[in-house]
Amino acid sequence: MFRDKQPGVAAFPSNLPGDVRTADLELAARCRAGDADAFEELYRQHARRLFNLALRMMGSADEAEDLLQEVFLQAHRKLAGFRGESTLGTWLYRLTMNHCLDHLRGRQAKMSRATDSLDEEGAIEPAAPAPSVPPAISRMDLERAIDRLPAGSRAAFLLHDVEGFEHREIAEILGVSEGTSKSQVHKARMKLRALLNR
Repeated sequence: MFRDKQPGVAAFPSNLPGDVRTADLELAARCRAGDADAFEELYRQHARRLFNLALRMMGSADEAEDLLQEVFLQAHRKLAGFRGESTLGTWLYRLTMNHCLDHLRGRQAKMSRATDSLDEEGAIEPAAPAPSVPPAISRMDLERAIDRLPAGSRAAFLLHDVEGFEHREIAEILGVSEGTSKSQVHKARMKLRALLNR
């Protein structure tokens, strides 16, 4: 698929090179000490990629911006717990992904309640005619199909096929096993294939 991994912003497992580990620990320590420049540096290093992830997960720039603010507020509060077992980038990805999944679950629960009340009323929605779709798959078609994936599959798919993370890194970010990451990416690809072939 497409990958937009940027130089200098990488995620590593717990066997971090010493210079990366040291730089992340020093930046985190400066942030904890109240150094506004350090937190601005942290924001500059990671905001763009985290926004792109949130945008792909949420499907709305406004929601992604709101979510990004929440993520950095939470990061500011939780930096005391950063131990350098992963990079700050991986740690922030995990925070972002957890926020996205929480919001999507909340949205799904609201939709479920709304559709349950419609079902109770016996409302029948008229069928719309099937749109004619050109044979070529556009980027818009792909993004719409990705939006229809279940949250877990979407997260693993975006992290692997779009962001370029390895399954072991995805497992760390999402808090799942490596096998679950592989399974979720496979399921996402199969579902996307089915959605795009319609």
